[in-house]
Amino acid sequence: MALVLAQIAYPLSAGAARDRITVAVVVLSTTIALSHAATTRGSRWALGFFVIVSGLGLTAEVVGTATGFPFGDYAYAVDRLGPAFADVPLAVPLAWTGGLYPIWVVASVLVPGRHLRRVCLFVLGAVGWDLFLDPQMVADGQWTWSVTDAGLPGLPEIPYTNYLGWALVAAVMAVLLTLLDRLLAPPRDPSVAVPVAVFGWTWLGSALAHAVFLGLPASAIWGFCGLGVLGIPLILRASDRRRPF
Repeated sequence: MALVLAQIAYPLSAGAARDRITVAVVVLSTTIALSHAATTRGSRWALGFFVIVSGLGLTAEVVGTATGFPFGDYAYAVDRLGPAFADVPLAVPLAWTGGLYPIWVVASVLVPGRHLRRVCLFVLGAVGWDLFLDPQMVADGQWTWSVTDAGLPGLPEIPYTNYLGWALVAAVMAVLLTLLDRLLAPPRDPSVAVPVAVFGWTWLGSALAHAVFLGLPASAIWGFCGLGVLGIPLILRASDRRRPF
């Protein structure tokens, strides 16, 4: 509930208050993700997920801001989201964990035991989430791109290279997470209601916020379609009483 309230407050705020809310959303989403992971998979698996996703996320961001690979040439407004490392706010790698954990869980629900398909779904979901995230944060001035005229229709300020970079990094993460699954025991508690609910709220709530409250209709459409690759099959599964979560 706190996460939902913080995200509702985001479009109603501005300036320093919005920056604090942004950090709060990141901390809450990460806490929910790791708490659920520790409860259902054990603390070792939760730690492994955090190291893989936030560790690779931080590495990719540090390399990316220094060299332009793999996302393209961009820079953070490092004075707004708290402490930074190598000009990357530390809230950013935390956001990778908080945002990608529900996507990993949903991909696992949709294609249980099918590792290659899960990797592909996770990559598509990660890019789909960024179709919401990047336009929102760029509009808020949290980071800026050097190339601002080579993006998707309606989102020219974010270059195509960004999404290719996301796909590459997410693919590496997914392969390592698959190895983590093989190394550690299966879930102690199979409940996935919490991350599934977070995923649904992120997908549908972000589409509504972008379309109505943030003045970002293009990213509302792109993000809805991007996460819909997982969201629509998830709804169909939920409607099938023979295949409960």
